[in-house]
Amino acid sequence: MTPATDPAPAAPTMAGRVLAVCVGASRPVDVGTRRVMSAIGKRPVDGPVAVRPQGLAGDEQADPTVHGGQSKAVYAYPSEHLRFWQTVRAQARVSLWDEPLPPGLLGENLLLAGVLERDLWIGDALRFPDCVLVVSEPRSPCFKFNAAMGFAQASKLMVQSGFCGAYLAVREPGTLAAGQPFELVPGPREVGLAELFRARHAGRRD
Repeated sequence: MTPATDPAPAAPTMAGRVLAVCVGASRPVDVGTRRVMSAIGKRPVDGPVAVRPQGLAGDEQADPTVHGGQSKAVYAYPSEHLRFWQTVRAQARVSLWDEPLPPGLLGENLLLAGVLERDLWIGDALRFPDCVLVVSEPRSPCFKFNAAMGFAQASKLMVQSGFCGAYLAVREPGTLAAGQPFELVPGPREVGLAELFRARHAGRRD
């Protein structure tokens, strides 16, 4: 008789909170000697914001080939990394040492507290009071991120640190608002967000 096999232990349930909900319109931005369209600079919104399959109401993406769409409808970023970016921007003489980063500067729609990249796996769900979002892939920085952060090494530092944040797809539309709690509901747990980010940027740390 074959002995029973114990099931794999369930992933721990985690919880967090939305610190800010941010949206932005596409507009001309000077990047070096070029003028390009960008919506990376988001601004926080008061009150509930509608969440639709393509993203948040009032939010735009300048280049839909790399941002937006149903698989990258919402971009979430851990607030725990903001002190790091505050420090490196001060080292680059972009801002003062005690100058906090405003919500939305990194292009995030959701500034979250309570979960980091190492806690997230592709397919995990973030369950908010009125909607459900699903982790789809990590963010890959580009030259527009350098411009938003104010110094040329910002993308390199995101790759080196792994502080990439997460793109989210919309499983259940609804609304989002600053101050709301959320619960991390584990998915199949086959590919980690941080692992996928490292694999995509292997050999590019320099």
